[in-house]
Amino acid sequence: MATRADTLQGSLPMLILKILSRRGPMHGYAITSRIRELSDALRVEEGSLYPALHRMEEARWIKARITTTEHNRRVRAYQITTQGRLQLEHEQRRWRSITDAVNCVLKHA
Repeated sequence: MATRADTLQGSLPMLILKILSRRGPMHGYAITSRIRELSDALRVEEGSLYPALHRMEEARWIKARITTTEHNRRVRAYQITTQGRLQLEHEQRRWRSITDAVNCVLKHA
């Protein structure tokens, strides 16, 4: 049976893309903070976030650039790309389809 971490792992790219599509460029810590702000149930560890960001950058769903924070720290800010927006639409459709199917079973079991 999948744990909460397994479920999050499969949906992490979608969550990252959604946040970047709404909030604009953000660094990794800000992305995890935003997820935590929106849901107490979801926790993203660095060990999951940064490999996901790297895979998403390789897939060209996001791009990164070095920027300086308000505290004069250099960080990588991630931004969604056109390909990323298309992938987000695909991921959201897939997520809705899966949740609709699960809800159907729960309702009619």
